[in-house]
Amino acid sequence: MRLKVDIILVGGAGQIRAAKNATKTIPIVMTGGGIDPVEAGLIESLDRPGGNVTGVTNLGRELGGKRLELLKEAVPKLARVAVLYDPATAGTVPKVKEDLPVAARALGLTVRPWEVRAADGFERVFAALNKQRPAGLYVTGGSLMTANGNRIADFALKSRLPSVYAIREAVDAGGLMYYGVDQADSYRRVAYYVDRILKGAKPADLPVEQPMKFEFVINLKTAKQIGLTIPQWTLMKATKVIQ
Repeated sequence: MRLKVDIILVGGAGQIRAAKNATKTIPIVMTGGGIDPVEAGLIESLDRPGGNVTGVTNLGRELGGKRLELLKEAVPKLARVAVLYDPATAGTVPKVKEDLPVAARALGLTVRPWEVRAADGFERVFAALNKQRPAGLYVTGGSLMTANGNRIADFALKSRLPSVYAIREAVDAGGLMYYGVDQADSYRRVAYYVDRILKGAKPADLPVEQPMKFEFVINLKTAKQIGLTIPQWTLMKATKVIQ
């Protein structure tokens, strides 16, 4: 605010809310987060945001079932899935406690949530998972999971645990699969909002966009390392295969 910037780009519900609380005049452009901005009270509606907030919102709760479905397809004998989540991440608790169990039952799966609140909590959960021996791992999004994505992927690899992520970078680090929004496409749309606002458009009049393009990435190198053969029909659905 003191710098008198023209636009604030923000990702994450907490940061968007903080920016919105700090200014009612500087345009705020959301760069994509797994929240419903209407439900969170950040905008009035997707078509007419109303205030000084607009931009791109990613689908969070809606994609969980699809990730489980793809994991089940890749591992047909899959029965029990551990879910790593940070309860402090906006929108994650209802997704983990409400949406995923419903999707899991439809697929004949059992999901068990494992809460992690800080970086030093991962080792405790990893030790418990080594004893419980689930058949699969589902990793939610959020800053804590993203910051520890490499660490989680490394654990899954060493434990020979098929894993699916809401974090694209984790698959590059050795995770098995990612399904979600095409982040590069979303950021290109963010540039569109910046351009429009700098040319005089008001955030209140720029409809908030939901993602139209998605990625399904499979790390085939990881599949081979954990002794998993990905079915051909699943590979055919992938937008990218890491060899």
